[in-house]
Parts: sequence; structure tokens; C-alpha cells
Amino acid sequence: MTTSTPKQTASNSKAAPQKSDVDAPFTEKATSAAHEAVDSLSSRAATAESSVRHGASSSAQTLSEKQLEARIKMAEYSGKTRQLASENPLATAGIAFAAGMLVTSLLGRRK
Repeated sequence: MTTSTPKQTASNSKAAPQKSDVDAPFTEKATSAAHEAVDSLSSRAATAESSVRHGASSSAQTLSEKQLEARIKMAEYSGKTRQLASENPLATAGIAFAAGMLVTSLLGRRK
């Protein structure tokens, strides 16, 4: 008398189908198409990421250059303004007074 163990029975009843047992050309084609689509999308995403990174790097470099130029111009014009103010103190006082009156009249009209 031969008895089968539960392990043998379970493995026999749940045998996985082999590739030769399953004929699913549609599934294989769909899988292949999905893999190709993912590969294509991955390639395009990598190209886009590279382009964005290059653009950001270029923009950061350009911004740094423009900031440096602005600082140089600010220092230059600040020096010129100080020189003009020290050479013409009366004109400087008159300009400051006129600017103050203009600002005061503009703020007074808002109310």
C-alpha cells in the first residue's frame, strides 16, 4: 500500500505551467511592446533631464555673471554719486528737498 504525502500531492496539483504548455502569442507581443515603450520613454526622459540640467546650469552661470556686473556698476555709480554730492552740496540739498516734496505730495493724494 502506497500513501502519498501532502507535500507530494500539493506539488502535483499546483504544478506551474511550462512555457511549452502555454501558447500566448498575444501576451508575448504585448509584453514586448510594453518593454519597448518603457525603454523609449526612459531614453526620452533621460534626454529631457539632461537638457533641463544643462539649461539650469547655464542659467545659474549667466545669473552669477549678471550679478557680478550689477555689483560693479553699483559700486561705480555709488562712487560717482558721492563725488558729485561732495562737489555740489547745495544742488544735492535742493534735489533731496524736491524729491521729498514730490513723495509727500504723492502720498498725500492717496488718502
